[in-house]
Amino acid sequence: MEKLLRISFDTLLTSLTPILGWFLLGILLDPNLINVFTLIYPMQFIVNTIKSIFGTGANISAIRDKNENSIYSGVLIGGILGGIILGITVINIDKYIIFMNMNVETYKIFGIYGIIQLFLQLILYLALCKLYYEDNNKRANKYSLWFNLINFSSLIVMSILTKNQIVITSISIIITSSFVCIMLFRIVKRTEIKINIANCIKYDAVTLFDEISMFVIYLFGFKTAFYFGDKYILATSFATLITDMQWDASNSVKTLAQINITKNNFSYKEHIKDSLKLIHLLVLTTFIMGILLYPFYKTNLQVTGIILGIEILSMYMYPIYITKLIYIQMEHSTYKATISKQIANVIRAICSFIPTPYCTSIGLAGAVIFQLIISKYIIFKNNIIMEKKEKLKI
Repeated sequence: MEKLLRISFDTLLTSLTPILGWFLLGILLDPNLINVFTLIYPMQFIVNTIKSIFGTGANISAIRDKNENSIYSGVLIGGILGGIILGITVINIDKYIIFMNMNVETYKIFGIYGIIQLFLQLILYLALCKLYYEDNNKRANKYSLWFNLINFSSLIVMSILTKNQIVITSISIIITSSFVCIMLFRIVKRTEIKINIANCIKYDAVTLFDEISMFVIYLFGFKTAFYFGDKYILATSFATLITDMQWDASNSVKTLAQINITKNNFSYKEHIKDSLKLIHLLVLTTFIMGILLYPFYKTNLQVTGIILGIEILSMYMYPIYITKLIYIQMEHSTYKATISKQIANVIRAICSFIPTPYCTSIGLAGAVIFQLIISKYIIFKNNIIMEKKEKLKI
């Protein structure tokens, strides 16, 4: 449970500080800025896709393939790839905002800032991933805490000192980037550029293809929902705001399962028991955040309740099916696990085009039900025993 909490602490911080940042910017500068969080939300799945290959996959490869070069190679290649993709988005920010049915003049400056912030978070994770797989979670927590404190404080202090959006975002980016560079040189040792990308993809295939699908699902899903007007934009933004950090923190369930399976030190029952304790805490924080923030946004209760209800139920089901799929992928069949996950994503993608403001919620519910059924079926059909307690000697 301690490892689970330490890993989730980092993702929780990385999610919480932007949420608090957008909330305070809405008070200090412009109430509409809360919606920037939802505007750039689909882009986080591009970042997660890169993290999957060049962070998680590269570190598993370092252990299983005995290739320590893959860690430095992953950080370097992943950082360059992320810079190119997110850079192209920044250059075409006007077209992106228009595509999402939002106003360019209102959201342009902080839309650019938000995407650059995602790039810095990518570099942070690629570096911290090395510490996770070295069981150096305390050091990872320290760097994550400093990153988020510096990022948050620089943004808010500048917003108090000036209302010039370009000045605010520029100084915050410069300060945070300086810290990321210092942190990177301290954590990642420069080695030969040598990486087996095929293996990096295989070791985290379920997550990789899931993240690619999530980008499509939320890009077109939010576009569809936002078409119905401000009531649904605000309700979606509010529900996403108070559940996003919880979803990010819940990814520690998958991360810890991968680490323990890789090191032959895994028990399904123990893992699920600890994971559900974490989910209880995350759901509690969702309700606390909702109660505290609702007076500021006063969203439509019916719309918000439907979206939020499906999110919370799905969050409780997440540890059960994702742990099974990860185990199936790593110890039985990458093909079966990946195909199963992709079918669930196809269900969500199709639902994203349903002409209703609840399209993404309907897709989420359908995908969760499918994954619960298919993961249980694969485990039962192939008599898979989800235990690996003999520690790997490295």
